Amino acid sequence: MISQNTLSHAVEHGIITADQRDRLVALATEPIDRGSDDTITNDEPMRLVGGGNDLFVTIGILLLFAGGLFALQSVSQFSTPVIAAILGVFAWLVAEFVTRQRRMRLSSTVLGLGFIAAILFLLGNYLETRFGLAGVENPLQLAGLRPQAELVAAILFGGTAIAAIIYFARFRVPIMAAVLALSFTGAAFFLTTLYFYDGVVDGQMLLPTMEQIPDVLARALYVPLICGFLVFGVGLALDLHDRERFTIWSDCAFWLHVISAPLLVHPLFILATGQDVVFGEIEPGASASIMLGVLIAAFVYVALAIDRRSLLIPTLAYFGSLGIYYLVNSAANTTGIPPFALILLVIGALIILFGAGWQRIRRLIVGSTLPTSLLSKLPPIKS
Repeated sequence: MISQNTLSHAVEHGIITADQRDRLVALATEPIDRGSDDTITNDEPMRLVGGGNDLFVTIGILLLFAGGLFALQSVSQFSTPVIAAILGVFAWLVAEFVTRQRRMRLSSTVLGLGFIAAILFLLGNYLETRFGLAGVENPLQLAGLRPQAELVAAILFGGTAIAAIIYFARFRVPIMAAVLALSFTGAAFFLTTLYFYDGVVDGQMLLPTMEQIPDVLARALYVPLICGFLVFGVGLALDLHDRERFTIWSDCAFWLHVISAPLLVHPLFILATGQDVVFGEIEPGASASIMLGVLIAAFVYVALAIDRRSLLIPTLAYFGSLGIYYLVNSAANTTGIPPFALILLVIGALIILFGAGWQRIRRLIVGSTLPTSLLSKLPPIKS
């Protein structure tokens, strides 16, 4: 078997590309099909951790950067932005070995997030210094910065996106796809807020009354909903591009589904059940619980169809935490079984059931309900 070092040297000498190397490594680490053994063949490939050595190096990286941070803070000549810049450069240099040479997955993810965190801090510090954001204490003062708002958004979100693209081009770290998605989503929120702000200032719309605020906030949920569908669409396109999930694009799709799930779940829950989004008064009755069950069923079916538990896990976590919140605050004073208790029972049963036989359930539900022409474009159902 060709070693990891040999493949890395082949990339350095231009014999193969970095993408080809990643595909060869993924192919070499793919489970061997041994018939009906689900623990070997039927698991969703989640190349997040490269083994015990990867975990070991990740702990070392965290300790190294924590020690570096405390050491730099003890030097009075170094300001906070300088410290952030030094740590960002250091993260890049460490990634040249850990990511480019060794391809350690978890360590590479941590280094990538550390680099983006340093970039975000530097951008925030620059905006705070240039536009005087440190002196803003209330919304009226913030409104005075409206002429520079687009520039602030372009620097913050655009700068983060560019940094993620450059980092991905160099190191091929999949989590940069999530950073890109969050950058574009943040920009969409910001620009939508500016649009409504300008409408109020120009007299095209009035400020809402206290009674209208819940309806206004409910309408504002269309922004994350649209962003969620866009992020989900990109992730689905990458999944369809790599049905067998051998390339780095499949890992990018994993992170996009992780981001898209919360953006979709919360708005759909509020819009479908009509719950209060202002003060968090969530007391769904029978009709709301039915709608909640429909939403869970829809997300389960989509996750099964595209073979992505990364879409389902945040969804069930959201609904489960919502149910726990409701039960803790309300169920103690009621009699009988609260509707959300049934939802929690269903969610818990689904998690156990899916964990035990994901591919069998895919074959039973998806394989029997979708036409062959569509199944041929989706990730294959393993036997």
